[in-house]
Amino acid sequence: MTITIIGIGLMGGSLAITLKENGFAKHIIGVDANNESIDKALRRRIIDEGVGLEEGVNKADIIILSTPMDVMLELLPNILSLIEDQIVMDVGSTKEGLLEIVKNHPKRQNFVATHPMAGTEFSGIEAAVPNLFDNKYTVICDEMDSSEEALYKVKCLYESIPMNIAFLNGKEHDVHAAYVSHISHISSFALALTVLEKERDEERIFELASSGFGSTVRLAKSSPDMWTPIFRQNRDNILDVLDEHINTLARFRSLLIKNDFETFYKLIEEANSIKKILKK
Repeated sequence: MTITIIGIGLMGGSLAITLKENGFAKHIIGVDANNESIDKALRRRIIDEGVGLEEGVNKADIIILSTPMDVMLELLPNILSLIEDQIVMDVGSTKEGLLEIVKNHPKRQNFVATHPMAGTEFSGIEAAVPNLFDNKYTVICDEMDSSEEALYKVKCLYESIPMNIAFLNGKEHDVHAAYVSHISHISSFALALTVLEKERDEERIFELASSGFGSTVRLAKSSPDMWTPIFRQNRDNILDVLDEHINTLARFRSLLIKNDFETFYKLIEEANSIKKILKK
């Protein structure tokens, strides 16, 4: 199996490492607008060769699109127009807009829309690591619009890692992603900015920062190149979640003003029930 990965960063690079190590891919080709990323991937032996877009598409059995979402919107229709019988998949964080743009493409059945629910706050080929995806979930969207062969091979790819597979339509995916991923990043960015503003007056504030603070703002280190397009494409769903989040924060604020710590206690208890969902 020859796999071409377009976008050799955290996700694409980590997939390359995993699929080469587990034997699913015999030969991995990298395509990236940044030549330095290709050079680093070659030096680390994450990819076997780096080529241009057309050559990478022509040589591949499976093409994995792993670029920022705005770039993906432009690239996907063009890549589908270049292929013959190859399979194309993406690992993007939003789906509704992407699926809409290729819904009438004559090669739509060769495309499988996926979102591996894994990652770190770091970006670039330097951040690529083995085992990033192990036993995590990947979402496959609108699978009925993909051919049986394409769907089968993409499922085999993820099962080889191994990953668990869930199925959603594109609209459902974007709503759920807004709740479990996108709002977390906005909250982390906002908290980091709040503390940085305070730190201007109290330069020693970070000396008191514990692991709890670190884990809460960890996502604030995420790349704006990756996350701004995600926020743009999932804007409406994120606004809905953000409104609800702001209302909840306002409720906590009101309770503090009223010294109503009995209700505060009950809300914390209610929040603790998240333990039933998040086992780890």
